Amino acid sequence: MNRIDSKFEYLKENNKKALIPYICAGDDSLKKTEETVYLLEESGADIIELGIPYSDPLADGPVVQAAALCALNNGFKISSFFDTVAQIRENSQIPLVCMVYYSSIIGYGCEKFVEGCIRSGIDGLIVPDLPYEEYDELMPLLENTELYLIPLVAITSWDRIKMLVEKSRGFVYCVSSLGVTGERKSFDERVDTFIKEVKKYTDTPACIGFGISTKEDVERFDKIADGVIVGSAIVRRMHECNGDMNMVKDFVRELKG
Repeated sequence: MNRIDSKFEYLKENNKKALIPYICAGDDSLKKTEETVYLLEESGADIIELGIPYSDPLADGPVVQAAALCALNNGFKISSFFDTVAQIRENSQIPLVCMVYYSSIIGYGCEKFVEGCIRSGIDGLIVPDLPYEEYDELMPLLENTELYLIPLVAITSWDRIKMLVEKSRGFVYCVSSLGVTGERKSFDERVDTFIKEVKKYTDTPACIGFGISTKEDVERFDKIADGVIVGSAIVRRMHECNGDMNMVKDFVRELKG
């Protein structure tokens, strides 16, 4: 069974919801990325989203963009990323999801990229610039594998929700608000109805991201979703902690409750 499925099965049996932190791979260094994965797992993370840095991201806000620029300036390579994931797999079986722009997959080579994910131990892919109408370019490579393509569903996608989620695996990434990633003080007023609409068409867990940055946000969305994704608030603390990752650890523990 895919590690994502196993995790959600465990969470459901124990009446819990998923906490999914996002970090940018290679931010500072890939060695730091490996260490941060272990720290996040120890702090209560259920699944970890690893972003592959990209120079022109369409969905990333300024905090994540700065992390990606740091990684690229430090010589990030996708091949080294796969080596790091393989090293993590020697010590941890926490589900790992890779957020990657399709341009990066094409540049690396689609078959080569998928093979790298499977070989190293990635459980799911989030590809924000791959529209549903072009899934056929990637999906044949994922058939008969345990590597899932996680659909991104925007709050503006009402007429497309059924189509986007009916064959989903792993979880559905529900985008809470318009715009790019980043901490927010408020969310789109349609978000509760949006999550209900997603869950009407699939039994795949629905997780919500974009803007979630406080314990209060997590508690609010735990009532309607199966998990939350927290990115910018964690990445910002990683940059502000001056090497003292206890700030990050305490924050994740607070979110997990």
